[in-house]
Amino acid sequence: MSKKPISSKSETDWQRLDTMTDEDIDLSDCPEITPEKFAKAVVRSGLPVDKNKVQVTLRIDSDVLEWYKSQGRGYQTQINSLLRAYMEAHH
Repeated sequence: MSKKPISSKSETDWQRLDTMTDEDIDLSDCPEITPEKFAKAVVRSGLPVDKNKVQVTLRIDSDVLEWYKSQGRGYQTQINSLLRAYMEAHH
């Protein structure tokens, strides 16, 4: 198999893309993000630690905590990321 690029020039119309607004983007073929899909999302690990974090005591259902712990290392970061995503979606 050849490692030679298929095309040496991009066929993307960058000027047109630069002038587009959010309203110009057709999202009709994008699936809706339902709570079920959101719950199955993968949280990226290895992100830089935010220096604005504070330690709190939080009471959550034991089965919820056990499930997150069973996902492996970084479960607290995963919980924080999901809470942030929810906050930003409802802000």
